[in-house]
Amino acid sequence: MSARQTASAGAKEQVARLLTLVPYLHARGGVRLEDAGRDLGVAPQQLLKDLKVLLMCGLPGGYPDDLIDVDLDALEDPEGDGVIRVSNADYLARPLRLTPTEATAVIVALRALRNGAGADTREVVDRALAKLEAAAAEGAPQIDPGQDAVDADLALLATRLQDAADRHRQVRLSYYVPSRDEESDRVVDPRGVVTAHGFDYLDAWCHVAEAPRLFRLDRISVAEVLDTPIVSAPEPPRDLADGLFARSSDTTRVTLRLAPEARWVTEYYPVEEVRAQSDGSLEVDLLVADEQWLTRLLLRLAPHATVVDPPQYAESYRAAARDALRLYRHSDVG
Repeated sequence: MSARQTASAGAKEQVARLLTLVPYLHARGGVRLEDAGRDLGVAPQQLLKDLKVLLMCGLPGGYPDDLIDVDLDALEDPEGDGVIRVSNADYLARPLRLTPTEATAVIVALRALRNGAGADTREVVDRALAKLEAAAAEGAPQIDPGQDAVDADLALLATRLQDAADRHRQVRLSYYVPSRDEESDRVVDPRGVVTAHGFDYLDAWCHVAEAPRLFRLDRISVAEVLDTPIVSAPEPPRDLADGLFARSSDTTRVTLRLAPEARWVTEYYPVEEVRAQSDGSLEVDLLVADEQWLTRLLLRLAPHATVVDPPQYAESYRAAARDALRLYRHSDVG
């Protein structure tokens, strides 16, 4: 990393610390430097540097009476008591009022900061963005979010899910399935958050489907990070550079014919191609790594799905269906 990049990263981290430091000091009044550093997780020496930057912050205008005052003598003088005292900041106790121009400038600056920030900094910035954009939306003149507007809720969700993946913790999801107009609950082992075609996805092992799945973040209504560790083998998220459903050597391309009652498969499972048929059915291609998984799916879909290709998969399904029918008849007779 170059010196310029290092300086830029340090400045972004310092902004994140200041966004946390100011409300902390306002809520507590006088607090010892060591105690504040412990509470905020910052070394006292670094906190002192941040306080010197705070001296240059305040109301627009930049005159001495506009800037926040910090008693540095109490912190740097050998005879000082080491207590942080901030003055000329009474406006911090008043609700923030921004003009549309000021709010727009702050939002644009935060978005620019977020683009190159780390995960911890992004979480702080996203919270600030969410509050600013919500306030702007309720204000009299609307603030144009711009082409690069950040959906703060989704950004925070992505941060939490990626953190769960990094810590190998399971997640309980409530996920909306548009094709069935219903929400499904499941526990997943997250692998990471990935992006494709303008959408963010959680790549995870789904214990309901017993297979890896991609969950679009804007369709997740609830995501609860659990204390339980994942039980599947840890794997990195898939590389979606070549599309959502990249082919691998251990998969087989299977073509299914789906009646209207089974069209939901195209939303719930990853399919490579969908072709509408004149009778209202769909012909879909999907990559299958486990023939037994496909057989279980077809038995669930029966009689609304058939295998078009390859022929051996069609025969395996018919054999499984005959076995299931014999068991059903035997149970019925008994």
